Amino acid sequence: MRRFLAISAAVAGLILGPASPALAHAGDATEVSKYRVVATGFSSPLDGLSVRVVEGGSRLELVNESSRSIEVLGYSGEPYLDVRPDGTYQNVNSPATYLNETAAFDTALPANADPTAAPAWRRVDTSTTVRWHDQRTQWMASGLPPQAVADPDAEHRLREWVVPLRDQARTFEIQGTLDYEPAPRTWAWWAGAALLAVAVALAAHRWSRSTGSLALLGGLSSLGYAYLRTADGSGWSGVLILAGVLACAAAYRHPPFYLALAGFVLAAFAGFGSADVFFAPVVPAAGPGWLARGAVMIAIGAGTGLALTGVLRIRAATDSDVDVVHVDVDR
Repeated sequence: MRRFLAISAAVAGLILGPASPALAHAGDATEVSKYRVVATGFSSPLDGLSVRVVEGGSRLELVNESSRSIEVLGYSGEPYLDVRPDGTYQNVNSPATYLNETAAFDTALPANADPTAAPAWRRVDTSTTVRWHDQRTQWMASGLPPQAVADPDAEHRLREWVVPLRDQARTFEIQGTLDYEPAPRTWAWWAGAALLAVAVALAAHRWSRSTGSLALLGGLSSLGYAYLRTADGSGWSGVLILAGVLACAAAYRHPPFYLALAGFVLAAFAGFGSADVFFAPVVPAAGPGWLARGAVMIAIGAGTGLALTGVLRIRAATDSDVDVVHVDVDR
């Protein structure tokens, strides 16, 4: 039992160790953000036309199910995108076509990128749903807003933004807001993961029948986070799904080696691999941020606890085999 507690304490230390600002950018820095982008609607609503913010605020998504052609205008008022009934078209002469290729807006402009040139349309998709990065919705300065510098622990409305659209001769706008939000209590989420890891390992050690339920909890947390990301427009994550399926399978059959493997995959890929959500208030997942952070915390804690349980069971089985060999030798 002392050995078990010592190993549990070591695992807790390993979990808490990465909880430092130096790892705040360990994940994909484009996925989490201090800034919440919200699309509030249109200045002039149109039946069949809808808009939302996706990918943690990184892009706008416009859906045109009307029978009209809707143009998105670029940064100089030039035609940039045209969502028609037969698909989405892009103006290759619009500078926005190239600037909006990445979230950093740093793509070099070709010679033909001229907002005063006549539009040259190319169809980029047969879908009438289009997504794009847009500078007008983002905080583009290199440093924090002055309000956030003065009071980093409070929320601040930075501005209201608009993205102009054109329906034939009529011009209207997508409207929205941009807010700064303070960072979550990162230490609390890491502490929760550490405590959960120890609790899972201890429960599985004392009540072996609980192992299946604990594995199911961990697996569902990973699958749940995969769903939340998909609902936000990020697409299905094969890594999260694989980790979740492996853990759920361990709920029904959990020999020691498989339990250790499933726990490691769950903790490493669905947990630590997604731990950037602990460091930023806006995460690439639908729903409140605490829901995504809770799923990742459970994946880290449950996965680490299950992996530890599997390792301890493998060691116990090995020690038992050695004892049997000693008895046979003595005979």
